[in-house]
Amino acid sequence: MSTQSPYEKLGVSEGATFEEIQTAKTRLVEELAGDQRKISEIEAAYDSVLMERLRLRQEGKIKVPDRIRFPEKLATPTPVEAPKPTTQSAQWLRNLIDQPSARDIAIPGITMAGLGALVYFSPTDAVLQIAMALATGSTLYFLYRKERRLGRSVLLGIAGLLLGFAIGGVAYTFLQPQMSALLVTNEVLISLVSFLVLWLVSSFTK
Repeated sequence: MSTQSPYEKLGVSEGATFEEIQTAKTRLVEELAGDQRKISEIEAAYDSVLMERLRLRQEGKIKVPDRIRFPEKLATPTPVEAPKPTTQSAQWLRNLIDQPSARDIAIPGITMAGLGALVYFSPTDAVLQIAMALATGSTLYFLYRKERRLGRSVLLGIAGLLLGFAIGGVAYTFLQPQMSALLVTNEVLISLVSFLVLWLVSSFTK
């Protein structure tokens, strides 16, 4: 049975540097190419020397280079791309816009279309007032059932109503000649446009 120490098997002294130990191990492995048993002995001796050096390092008796003690430090870390900060405006828009189902689009649409037809074919003041009240109330209901937030529903409903009035008034200014030919009054056009805007609000906002 061989009594050689790991240092002797590598052909280096106990005071050899890590570079000398590495060089000796590489040289012996190249020289013994084809003799797997002896190569295994050389690698075992090399591992034994490293383990002893690491133990001495932990005891504070020798200094071990970082590349030996901590080889993972040699690897260059892969930079991680930080996620792009979300702007407040984009976040606000996502919180406002809904992705409705076909049912959530169809039911408010049918409601507003029915009220629009009622106003168009019976444009009396009483019908206009009742239809506008029903349209506003329906919008509040459709909005409230999504988030169960009454204040937000009222705010969006009022905003949609005012926006509809504004767009309807502007549209009538530009389309007045055509409206006269179709026998559509200012109040009717504003009501129809308001119903359209309220449908968009009740379907696509939350």
